[in-house]
Amino acid sequence: MRWENLSDGPRGAAADAALFGADAVTTRTDTPGFRGITFHEIRAKSIVNRVPGASRMPFEWTVNPYRGCTHACVYCFARKTHSYLDLDTGLGFDSQIVVKVNAPELLRHRLASPRWQGEHIAMGTNVDCYQRAEGRYALMPGIIEALRDHANPFSILTKGTLILRDLDLLRQAAAVTDVGISVSVGFVDEQLWRTVEPGTPAPGRRLEVVRTLSGHGIGCGVLMAPVVPFLGDHPDQLRATVRAIAEAGAASVTPLVLHLRPGAREWFMAWLAEHHPHLVRRYERLYADGAYAPKWYQRRITRHVHDLAREFGIGPARAGTARRIPEPRQPLPAPEGTQLTLL
Repeated sequence: MRWENLSDGPRGAAADAALFGADAVTTRTDTPGFRGITFHEIRAKSIVNRVPGASRMPFEWTVNPYRGCTHACVYCFARKTHSYLDLDTGLGFDSQIVVKVNAPELLRHRLASPRWQGEHIAMGTNVDCYQRAEGRYALMPGIIEALRDHANPFSILTKGTLILRDLDLLRQAAAVTDVGISVSVGFVDEQLWRTVEPGTPAPGRRLEVVRTLSGHGIGCGVLMAPVVPFLGDHPDQLRATVRAIAEAGAASVTPLVLHLRPGAREWFMAWLAEHHPHLVRRYERLYADGAYAPKWYQRRITRHVHDLAREFGIGPARAGTARRIPEPRQPLPAPEGTQLTLL
């Protein structure tokens, strides 16, 4: 395994000194309840990372306490980052988890620096900070406490229900700074979920997180991602998903079509060839120009989801009020200022 000169970017990219040295790594392969999972516990040298200027992300700073993810989503764009450690981007990404055990203390130190200007920090942008490993290592409470104590704005994107463990801390933080929570639910089709996101909580359980957070006065949006071409993009599937999101009381919904970056692309296409071989050629044509589906396809999905969002009344609402869709279903007028945002 390659720990030397580890950075948060590919080899050859401009990077500072190594984030940690090989002598700072403790490897555990026999953790109770985590059969088949290897944890590499490290003491990182830094935890607040600047997003590359060329990134499409709407934020500049991130915190990622883990590398690798037991969610095992076959499409995960972060798979490529495991290759920077000479680790496998397939099963290795799902089972070789790097844990930055000193993340909370590093963050607190950074926030206390006179050079830090209180910029927004995004979490869950690389791998899920509420994946199963968080149940063992409990890094997020210390991270949220540091952000709360410094009244530093932050956002979290997750598929994990473990976020509810930290509900009280999130409420405390929201009382002193801007806190944005988004839950990722790309579809409610359970058969699709079991095959492409086998290590995640079921979509219905994630929507219960949305309902619970909303019920406690914490606005929660849904990142409807990924919309999987030819497997999760049928109009009936999109309608069922947006309807479920609305019923959960989501403050916003943002669709995002599957993208296949290097590392993730190879793993996903191998999965596709095994489970849906008749779709391989269609995917090769759809993604012939790169990692992203054509603009016309993205616009079609976005327009359809936005229309459904207006029908079901998703938009700003009074805190704690969950939306209930009447039966029989009737189109509802869109409230003013309907919000369709990422975080």
